[in-house]
Amino acid sequence: MGAEKKPYPLRINADVLAAVQRWADDELRSINAQIEYVLREALRRNGRLKKPDAPAESVEPGGLNREVQFP
Repeated sequence: MGAEKKPYPLRINADVLAAVQRWADDELRSINAQIEYVLREALRRNGRLKKPDAPAESVEPGGLNREVQFP
């Protein structure tokens, strides 16, 4: 099974939360899963999270691969 998930309260700007919710809906993810996904990708891209053994690719619903860009 995956790593233990710890609950963490998050205060977030309402506009940012709404944008993340729309993105999560588009990706068919829960908002919590979307936030974790965005954080994990940002950490990985900045060398702060160990890379997984398998190639890290983003897969859109329907199986289409795409690159995720962060500012």
